[in-house]
Amino acid sequence: MGFQLGLIGAGIDGSRTPFMHEQEALAQGTNLSYKILNTDRIEASLEELIHWGRTLLFDGFNITHPFKQDVIALLDHVDEAAAKIGAVNTVKFDANGLATGYNTDYSGYMAGLKSLEGADLSTVVQIGAGGAGSAVAQALVDSGVQDLRILDLSPERAASLAEQVGGSAITPEELEGAIVQASGLVNCTPIGMDSHPGTPVDTGLLRPDMWVSDVIYFPLETQLLRDAKAKGCATLDGSRMAVGQAVHAFEIFTGQSADPERMLEAFRLAGQR
Repeated sequence: MGFQLGLIGAGIDGSRTPFMHEQEALAQGTNLSYKILNTDRIEASLEELIHWGRTLLFDGFNITHPFKQDVIALLDHVDEAAAKIGAVNTVKFDANGLATGYNTDYSGYMAGLKSLEGADLSTVVQIGAGGAGSAVAQALVDSGVQDLRILDLSPERAASLAEQVGGSAITPEELEGAIVQASGLVNCTPIGMDSHPGTPVDTGLLRPDMWVSDVIYFPLETQLLRDAKAKGCATLDGSRMAVGQAVHAFEIFTGQSADPERMLEAFRLAGQR
């Protein structure tokens, strides 16, 4: 029995997800092929790619920036948790080509946050309210964040997510004051990726008693995290979320349990290739 999977997104040539899935399948004696479908290089719409998945007998797709919310309208079913979050990062096709959407970013980020033992969750600023941001915001609140303040380029999107999770939306003018008061900062934007260099905030505002998290994992150490470490902040890079979401997605795609430590090792090896 073999599996055909793919990753849909923009600027994703450096993704480690295919290698993680293929190595886990190899360790389990399962035949699995995983393709990168980079929309910066493929002249096809998201709708066309989902159609290909149905008709070319793919078993599933992972979905990443910027399609985690747009893909929902193209699916036949959406898992209850993904519907609540309002974003899908995993699509499973059944034998008839029907597509069901799931969100494994949520559980992946929550698992990573637990590694920041003793982190102050009183007040957190989150930058970005898109697909990844929706999952992370829900994970933050469910992990015990008391005051979540959300900024996005779209004020409407920030307000909608804040209402959904019980946080508050802030404006760019309020950002500096919010960071000064925050115990933690989370970047859920693509700013910091190889294709979007820089930082989403003025890192001169960071303090040593803060923790800083970035969901980006290529590069694994973004400029935001480098600057945060230089300030003495505790940091959480994107590896934990990347591996956690892959573990759960592998189980959805194949019906087989994945080994988290083995997938973490594959993630590290992928970065050395």
